[in-house]
Amino acid sequence: MKILHVVHGYPPSIGGSQLLVKNLSEQLVSRYQDEVTVFTTVAYDMAYFWGQKGPVMPTGIETMNGVTVHRFPVFNRLSFLRMLLAGVATRLRLPYNDWLRTIYNGPLIFDMTQAIAKSGAEVVFATAFPLLHMYYALTGARRAGIPIVFLGAIHTIDTWGYDRQIIYQAVQQADAYIALTTFERDYLVKYGINPNKITIVGGGVNINTYLNADGAAAREKYYLGNGPIIAAIGKQNARKRFDMLLDAMPKVWIEFPDARLLIAGARGSHSDHICDLINRLPASWQGQVTVLTDFPESDKPSLLAASDLLVLPSAMESFGIAFAEAWACKKPVIG
Repeated sequence: MKILHVVHGYPPSIGGSQLLVKNLSEQLVSRYQDEVTVFTTVAYDMAYFWGQKGPVMPTGIETMNGVTVHRFPVFNRLSFLRMLLAGVATRLRLPYNDWLRTIYNGPLIFDMTQAIAKSGAEVVFATAFPLLHMYYALTGARRAGIPIVFLGAIHTIDTWGYDRQIIYQAVQQADAYIALTTFERDYLVKYGINPNKITIVGGGVNINTYLNADGAAAREKYYLGNGPIIAAIGKQNARKRFDMLLDAMPKVWIEFPDARLLIAGARGSHSDHICDLINRLPASWQGQVTVLTDFPESDKPSLLAASDLLVLPSAMESFGIAFAEAWACKKPVIG
């Protein structure tokens, strides 16, 4: 089968959607010999869509583990104007404020819709809302008469991002929808989505990757010591709420002076703030915090195996795949 996946980022861009699409694409190629193409962007980080400066990947087509990856350039200028229009329209509850928020979020890719329509795919799979490429996927697929499947990963608590009528109108037009949880399915049904269109497929991990993870090796490699480790794994952005975790750690250190906080994940919009918070701690406690940003994905199982507990204070997750990863290492979690 000729399959087209549409996603906002693809490795080496780091994130849950990126990893999900990578694993899905490569498994379809290796297990079923499907012809899989991914349409994505040049961005390493979504913040690039709304004007953040930084390196980007080259535009063009490459093959990665049997998957054809087409990276499209993104127009990310006029971000302040886009933000201003979206903010004012939303505050005043003006018509089409949901569209203005989506245009602000991006990614603005002027030729993706036509490329999807001309892709020759037999099915299109797109993830995730509230980003603009979901509508490119829907429009392009509909134009060419190609069935489309959404995995929206709805973050129900995020009203700015997901209280948008256009999201649920798009889901109604899709041929099928994958919900990560029963909660997400029920939430969509309340918006009038036909439950027969929705299939629940929870996020999962390859258990074999975690069964033989070497925690002792990770402790030695990253100088984590021999004390208890509290791990917080995820991209360093505001919604992960690592600041809340750092605020709570002094109470932990009073009871467990040798406890170590491990913050492991790609750099993001909150990285500098995290460093500032750590620098405000007493020197003795600063030494009990390890921040890892540049480590191979293959080290994640060992880091979890080295830890005694995973804490994920984020309130904006559709599923929270880090929990499944920790459970695969038989570790308790707090969320």
